[in-house]
Amino acid sequence: MTETRTAAKIGVLVPFTNTNLEPDFELMRPPNTTIHFQRMGGYDVDEIPGSDQMAGLGASDISYDLRMISGVRPDVVLYGCTSATLTHGPSFDSDLSDKIKAGSGAVSLTAAGSLIAGLKALGATSIGFSSPYLGEINEQAMAFLKSNGIDTVNCTDVGRELGNYGQGELTPDDVFELACQADHPDAQAIVLSCTDMRSVEAVERVEATLNKPVVTSNQAMMFCLMQALDLPRHDRLPGKLFDHL
Repeated sequence: MTETRTAAKIGVLVPFTNTNLEPDFELMRPPNTTIHFQRMGGYDVDEIPGSDQMAGLGASDISYDLRMISGVRPDVVLYGCTSATLTHGPSFDSDLSDKIKAGSGAVSLTAAGSLIAGLKALGATSIGFSSPYLGEINEQAMAFLKSNGIDTVNCTDVGRELGNYGQGELTPDDVFELACQADHPDAQAIVLSCTDMRSVEAVERVEATLNKPVVTSNQAMMFCLMQALDLPRHDRLPGKLFDHL
């Protein structure tokens, strides 16, 4: 039977060096939907993606990218970089979402905002946090979470500088180890932040090992778009988060 393409068109703005958001979304893609990606610049591929560079990406002009993704008449447009907005704070993240909605005419969701929404759906107010970011971005991420009523009781990172491609080259086994290092007796959930980290493939293994829900950037965006568009659950969705659809 041929699958129809009538349920939704999903537009995604993705940093141009990101190699894992697209395959993650294809893994989780709801039936009868299509996914359309627009790659965006605004940062130097040769620089370590620290706070200033990611903040620069978040503040860069995306009007061209919005025009391009709007060409498919999407039902939802996702901003697929977590650190680009959390480095600016909650108000910036919300304002950017409003800007994307105005520019595309579609439901708009950000990766950072989706992490918050996922944690709130789980009722988690204390978390273990892990990412491939530099320390300063992790500090900003914890402040972003705190401003939304979520305390970080443990934070871990890879312990070394990773370039734009290095983040995406971490394996699911690497991500599993990071998640386990982020655990804490007081953590109600584990957050794996970064749309270019192969977290989706590690979710179920982490949850089985730690007996705690896991929220990742890409998984949370999929959860939020399915919730916003009232799309039914299917069998390719990893993690306890999707029990709350």
